[in-house]
Amino acid sequence: MSEHLKGRIVAAFGRQYLVRLPDNSLLPCLTRGKKSNVVCGDRVEVQRSGGNQGVIERTEPRSSLLHRSDAYREKLIAANVSQIIIVVAAEPSFSDEVVTRCLIAAYDQKLSVLIVLNKCDLPEAANAARVQLAPYRAIGYNVLELSAVEDVSALRPYLLGHTSVLVGQSGMGKSTLINALLPDALAATREISTVLDSGKHTTTHAKLYKLDEDSSLIDCPGVQAFGLHHLSLGEIEQGFIEFAAYLGQCRFRDCHHLHEPGCALLDAVTKGRINARRMALFQQIAANKA
Repeated sequence: MSEHLKGRIVAAFGRQYLVRLPDNSLLPCLTRGKKSNVVCGDRVEVQRSGGNQGVIERTEPRSSLLHRSDAYREKLIAANVSQIIIVVAAEPSFSDEVVTRCLIAAYDQKLSVLIVLNKCDLPEAANAARVQLAPYRAIGYNVLELSAVEDVSALRPYLLGHTSVLVGQSGMGKSTLINALLPDALAATREISTVLDSGKHTTTHAKLYKLDEDSSLIDCPGVQAFGLHHLSLGEIEQGFIEFAAYLGQCRFRDCHHLHEPGCALLDAVTKGRINARRMALFQQIAANKA
């Protein structure tokens, strides 16, 4: 019988996965059965199945699972991450709703959060983006400003000791950021293609890059929407961290914070203690979790 080996999934291509083994070699693997619920970042047990192939036999318990969902399906993004880095840019404009949805998902999985504002070499556009991000700074989120084409050194200390997942809409400069942080990223991608012996595996769900013994970075394809259908109204409320002091203070126990009399959150908005745009985002996301 073939030996069982432990490893970590470093790339996903449809139903084919690439597992990095303890000796640092890469093993292409499939899952048993048609349905797969493994994802980049998973620690797995695999069995060689002949040639340079393997089968994933077991997934080890996860410390976290970042995923998005709508009414019809769930999309796994990355497992065993400790930090989410949300990349936005001065140009093109970004969606603060997508940012907010990512923050709610991060809170649900108890992840550290960093918002990176890229392309700050564009002064006028960067100023407009700063205004859009001001409510997030005000409630305590770290916002790091940089230009990936010029210098990414300010980001490196935030990566130490973490398995970070990089998320953002298309066009935010995520690929430029990855290539600046990891000069060997293109070589790593070529290595993956060589091991899979094919250039047709382009639908990559995510890729994991090792930075050092204690730090890794998972890159994901750009997202234009981030569904939270799997979360309850209460979990969405908690993801708005500035709501904490007011939750449970409404007149009605089942308050939806829309127009109910005696709503503690709406009262806090009126008094300027909760940002009105953030409140509007909550109402929008709660009304349509998909």
